[in-house]
Amino acid sequence: MLNKKVVLIGGGNMGHALLRGILKAGLTPPENFTVVDIHEGKLASLKEEFGVNTATDAAGVLAGAEVVILAVKPYTLNDVLDGLSDSVESGQLFISIVAGVKGGYICDRLGKDNPVVRCMPNIAATVDAAASAICACGSATSEHLEVSETILGAVGEVVRVEEQHMDAVTGLSGSGPAYIYMVIEALCDGGVKMGLPRDVAMKLATQTVVGAAQLVKESGEHPASLRDQVTTPGGTTIAAVHELEERGLRAMLISAVATATEQSRALNKETTGEEPSGD
Repeated sequence: MLNKKVVLIGGGNMGHALLRGILKAGLTPPENFTVVDIHEGKLASLKEEFGVNTATDAAGVLAGAEVVILAVKPYTLNDVLDGLSDSVESGQLFISIVAGVKGGYICDRLGKDNPVVRCMPNIAATVDAAASAICACGSATSEHLEVSETILGAVGEVVRVEEQHMDAVTGLSGSGPAYIYMVIEALCDGGVKMGLPRDVAMKLATQTVVGAAQLVKESGEHPASLRDQVTTPGGTTIAAVHELEERGLRAMLISAVATATEQSRALNKETTGEEPSGD
């Protein structure tokens, strides 16, 4: 149990998921948790659901907070940080899930040499199945990473990376659920095309993706090896695999990750004015 005073700035989907996960895991009691958002209706709903404190102004609730989670959109970040700069305390840990923005920029904007841990979870945090990556920035230590890892671990699995890889993480796992949703939808449509009722096709397509992923995760085998196990000579699967290769499925997914990575770098430039490093 962390038992720390936490301020969450941003009560959207990801903020809500982290709040639920932290409280469900018993990392800190609701009375130690404050959610900040500009939408009073959203705050009222969160207060009723979780019993946490709420506020519309972050500056007024920062005093004594040990962890501040930034769960805002990149285009609002500068205004948020500028509003905090006079109230922030140098020892407060800032955990940022703001896509594309480097931790050092956040530290510099706050002006107090705060430890910053940059994180990239994904939307599966809402069902405690997120794939998250974290990295230490500025004065952040291994202890700060452990705190962040515990918090993100409440909603899924966490890996540690160097910050130079965070944009690629965004392109892969941050945006990745959208690619898989499209795969599930396409598989379902294929089943419907071949005569299956849509509800049956959707259930089969969804469980096929879940089961295949679980087998990769639990077996530790390379996906290609597992694919070979279900690809018999002259069978249905090899015919379908050939079709997928001809139509460029793998190339399209690789390009999707690369394109999203570049967009993450572009978000940093839009927010901070820094040129993408291309690392």
